Amino acid sequence: MEKLLFIYNPHAGTGRVRSKLAGILNAFARAGALVTVWPTQGPGDATAAARTAAEYDRVACCGGDGTLHEVITGLLDLPESARPPLGYLPAGTTNDFARNLHLPKTLEEMATQAVTGEARGVDIGRLGDQYFIYVAAFGAFTDTAYSTPQDLKNIFGHLAYVFRGVSELANLKSYHLKVEHDEGEVEGDFLYGMFSNTISVGGLIGLPQDEVSLDDGLLESVLVRTPTTMQGLQNIILALASQDYTPDSGVIALHSSRFRITCAEPVPMTLDGEYGGDHAEAAIHVVPTPVKIVYGK
Repeated sequence: MEKLLFIYNPHAGTGRVRSKLAGILNAFARAGALVTVWPTQGPGDATAAARTAAEYDRVACCGGDGTLHEVITGLLDLPESARPPLGYLPAGTTNDFARNLHLPKTLEEMATQAVTGEARGVDIGRLGDQYFIYVAAFGAFTDTAYSTPQDLKNIFGHLAYVFRGVSELANLKSYHLKVEHDEGEVEGDFLYGMFSNTISVGGLIGLPQDEVSLDDGLLESVLVRTPTTMQGLQNIILALASQDYTPDSGVIALHSSRFRITCAEPVPMTLDGEYGGDHAEAAIHVVPTPVKIVYGK
């Protein structure tokens, strides 16, 4: 019988995991797991829980992108040899990273897969001394996730982010950046930029699915130039909608194992939807010892 540490956020999304908890635990037991349950009590608690995981055969976490981010941060504090595989049961508002994982439809089915499924290596990003599982981003709307109150997220779900984002349209700011990567560098005024290991962020911005691999040692970047004309803005919107990033689209797509951004002023960054500090210079790269996550293909 495998020992499983189950970390869950009872407040994630609409709090639906609370009503599904008995079914999830029953699915773990049927799959042959001896379960220790850790409901998180506040920010940072999932990281603290994951740091105790060396004594377990597997870890499963249930919550949103923020909960997953915290758990992986805690696992990366363990030696690679002591780092158990991780199963993910997404129950947040947007669940961006879960779009990559081809998970079953119900939380109970996900619980079964977390115990019995195959674990595969997943590249983890690092910005300075902070980790991110799927995206580091700057610019337009990137503070929407961490500045939107939880009760608004619970009531309106994904629309809460849209409401918050629309309210910030009048305050959009661009940054003059130099972005170095494996093949060279780009420089200019950018409205938005992301460095990611995911097919989409917010379900809106990303790269074609066949261009993204979770374990290829590369991060993907999408950089959106600041439009100077209405036609330029229209080109950007069309490019993002079609994921067709031609040289004149105003959108740059890159694949690289590392990036370095330089700006004359500090740029606020988000890591997996949470505030990641202000950076005038930032080194972003792939962590060479990844976490193994259970997911389908």
